[in-house]
Amino acid sequence: MQDDRLIRRATAARTTGNNLEAKLAALRRGQDAEAAVVRDLRARGWELLGLNVRVGRLELDVVARDGDTVVVIEVRTRGPGSWQSGLESVARAKGRRVRTAGELLWRHRFQRDPSVNRMRFDVAAVTFAPDGDARIEYARGVL
Repeated sequence: MQDDRLIRRATAARTTGNNLEAKLAALRRGQDAEAAVVRDLRARGWELLGLNVRVGRLELDVVARDGDTVVVIEVRTRGPGSWQSGLESVARAKGRRVRTAGELLWRHRFQRDPSVNRMRFDVAAVTFAPDGDARIEYARGVL
């Protein structure tokens, strides 16, 4: 089921042959990165509120709760030959889209929740070692 969704996403991007395999590998790496971030957040005692949360046409990678704060986390990963880190890879336009989606989520889901006081936008950059272990760099309030 999960692979079917990956294949649909990859083929929707009009990829073929080797390019399709590369796209599938990148999508799997992204899912593995999101799973590593979720494990890390749960180990910190945070509550997971959603993964790949759709807000209209926009999507938020991870939405979690840290005490009275709703945290929107953009998860980034880069391959071994990348010129920039995952933290450096968040372009201004992407930051605007994440904030727009987060603000819509706030208005429709959290604005009237008395147990929530604020929302924060973070970035988690995941790098995988050759043995598969994930190293997570976490930046709070950067978007």
